[in-house]
Amino acid sequence: MNNCGIGKLITLEGPEGAGKTTQSEALLQWLVKAGYNPVVTREPGGTDLGRRIRHMLLDAGSDITDKAEILLYAADRAQHVEKVIIPALRQGRIVLCDRYIDSTTAYQGYARGLGTEFVEQVNRIATGGLVPDLTLIYDIPPDKGIARKKSSLDRLEQEDLEFHRLVREGYLMIARREPSRVKVINALNDIETVTRESVEAVKTLLRG
Repeated sequence: MNNCGIGKLITLEGPEGAGKTTQSEALLQWLVKAGYNPVVTREPGGTDLGRRIRHMLLDAGSDITDKAEILLYAADRAQHVEKVIIPALRQGRIVLCDRYIDSTTAYQGYARGLGTEFVEQVNRIATGGLVPDLTLIYDIPPDKGIARKKSSLDRLEQEDLEFHRLVREGYLMIARREPSRVKVINALNDIETVTRESVEAVKTLLRG
C-alpha cells in the first residue's frame, strides 16, 4: 500500500488503556525472532522535535485549542514521516508505529468534532499520502481502558467518558470503512490471545 519500497508500515491504534505498548513490544520480539530488523516508533514523539511537541500536547497543564492541537500533531507527523518512517521503508524494513493517522481521525475528527474531511486533508499534507499497509486497532470500552491507567492522567486521558466514547466510535467507523487495511482486536481478551491475533495479522501481511 505504501510506495516507498519493499518495507511495510504497521500501525497500532486504539483508545486509552488498550495495551498498544505491550503489543508493540510483543510484535517486536516476534519479528526479531523471525529474522526481521524492525523499527519501533511512536506518535507523537518519534523524533527530537516530536518529543518536544509531545510534551506540549500531553502536558495536563497545556491550554491548546482544537485546531492548534491537530496542527501540532501534523507537525510531529510530517517530521516523523520524513525523518524516520520513509527512510526505514526505503531500506526495506518493517516499521511498527504506535499511533498514526487514524488517531487523528478518531481523536480530532470524531471526538473533537473537527470532521473527517478536514482531518484527511491535514493528514495527507503531513504524510504525503503515506498510508499503513496494516493497522491493528485494539478495541476497549472507554471506562475499562481509563481504569487500566496506573499513573497520573495526561491531558487527553483526562477528557470525560463521552469524549473517549467518541474516540472509540471513530476507530470502529474507520475499521468498517477500510476492512482490507484495518483489523480490530478485542483488547479485553487476555494478553496471550491479543498477541496471538496480532502476530497472525502481521503474518498474513508479510505472506502477501
